[in-house]
Amino acid sequence: MNPVMERLSGWYERVLNALMLMACLLLLVMTVMIGADVVSRNIGAGGVAVSNELSEDILYLMTLLAAPWLLRQGQHIRVDIILRVLPVRAAWLLEWVGDIVGFLCCLYFVWYGAFITIASYTAGSINIKTLITPEWWTLVPLPIGFVLLGIEFIFRMYRLSTAEVGLRDDAVSAA
Repeated sequence: MNPVMERLSGWYERVLNALMLMACLLLLVMTVMIGADVVSRNIGAGGVAVSNELSEDILYLMTLLAAPWLLRQGQHIRVDIILRVLPVRAAWLLEWVGDIVGFLCCLYFVWYGAFITIASYTAGSINIKTLITPEWWTLVPLPIGFVLLGIEFIFRMYRLSTAEVGLRDDAVSAA
């Protein structure tokens, strides 16, 4: 790997590690909040009114925070039975196809996420549940999360271009 890409990759990995730590902390907060809700309802104290709503939002945010880190670590499960029976060069080309399709999907979700976030902000849309919040607050993580995923797909394609022709080492197989 060239020195510039190595430095960028190291920096980006630190960003993803920090985001994963945030996802883990959100999981802790959600677990404590749900536990407090259950205990308080069972002792007749009425529960934590916002726990369901915040749990939904936390699950969504955790997913977007953790996904780029999981992709980088090769922790997304993949079914690669076909790749394992194809000739090495064909399997390597399909790895490229997978990364390109993944990157294009990220571009679409960045565009769509930005579009709906801006539309929500412009319209002044609000979520009315237990909490009343501007809708765009819950939408803005979507394009940001997919920008991060798209960046990781670029790093994956770079690593694939500099590696030996063959299947990836950095992915978990379901086989």
